[in-house]
This record gives sequence, structure tokens and C-alpha cells, in this order.
Amino acid sequence: MYKEIKEEIIDVARQAQREGLCKHKSGNFSVLDRENGLLIVSPSGIDREALTTDDMVVMSMEGEVIENISGTKPSSESLMHIAIYKVRSDVRAIVHTHSKYASVFAVLKKPIPPFLYESMYLGCEGHTVPVAPYGRPGTDELAKNAAAAMRTGNACLLEAHGAVAADPKGIREAYLTACYLEELCEIYHHVLSCNGGKEPDLLPAEELSKWSYPSEIKIG
Repeated sequence: MYKEIKEEIIDVARQAQREGLCKHKSGNFSVLDRENGLLIVSPSGIDREALTTDDMVVMSMEGEVIENISGTKPSSESLMHIAIYKVRSDVRAIVHTHSKYASVFAVLKKPIPPFLYESMYLGCEGHTVPVAPYGRPGTDELAKNAAAAMRTGNACLLEAHGAVAADPKGIREAYLTACYLEELCEIYHHVLSCNGGKEPDLLPAEELSKWSYPSEIKIG
């Protein structure tokens, strides 16, 4: 059941571990089959390098486990994934990371403003990445807070926890969003450090909305 999707999620999960966005079994990944209302989600507590398709879990949107061939439990953050899918009817995949620089600003409860052009790729309202208020991991409180923060954008920070990224296309695109977020957080950290803590100049929302592929380039 969903073998290709499971393999794709495993590939992305391993990439996230190797690239340092999800160390030591942290983070979780999911894809939603909206037509059938089924969620394919990574299991809890298994090293990515040892992960197999039999370990992946299929759930209903009510939290019922439909398939877990090797007897694994779904990620303890599955409620958060479900809550986000319910408020974002366009989203197909979600990545939750514990990446270093995103986690720094999550601890500081510091939104990431649009200081760099890459902010436009995150699809956030006002091009600012919000911080979802604290909720204990695995709880309904965290799920509701994260869903509220993701209602108008494809990325958010989780206070004292980590980050979430989503995408309407698929898991690889959601992971790319997570990578953009981590890169923005890293650059923002260095900018503040080099600037004595002073905020950088920000790009106006209208400027970020103007980008289009240059018409001067002729193709075909």
C-alpha cells in the first residue's frame, strides 16, 4: 500500500538526516492522499538509515492506524500533521525538522522577517515566518497552535521545538521549503551577529510579489 510514496518519504527523511535538519531520530514526514483521506507518515523512534517501507504507517485523518506492517507506531507528531492538513486543503506533504538555526529562533520566539529575497519561496503572510506558541510535543495543543500558524503560509517555527514546512506538490518540495527556512534562519543569525543585534533592512511585500521570469530571455 503506497509503496512508491513510502520510498519517497524515506529518501527525503534520510536526506534530512544526512544534511543535519533532523538528527538523532528527530523530526517527521508525511504525505496525504486526499482522494482517500489517508495519511502516509514516518514512524516514531527509528533511525532513518534503517527505515524500510514496512516501517511506514498509513493512518486515517481521525488518527486510526490503517497499516503498520512491522508493528511500528506512527510519529508522535501525527496529530500536528493531521491538524495542518485540515486547515490547508491545498497541502499534500509536510516536513517537521529540528534544524539548528530554525530551532534557535524558535527558542527565542523570533519570527523571521523578509530580509532576503528567498523569503518569497515560503509563501507566508507578509513574507514573515511566524512562531507558533508553545505546546507540548505530541499534544492537541501543539497541533492546534501549529495549524493556526500554518493557515496562511507554508512554513512556521514551533516555540522551543523546531520548524514545520509544507507544500501542495509533494514531500520533496516540502523538504525544499524546510531547507530554505533553515538557510534563511542561518543567514539571519549571522546578519544580526555581524550587525550588533540591529535588524537588517527589510524587503517590502510588494517588491517580493513582483518577481517574474525575465521576458528578455527567449525560449523555443
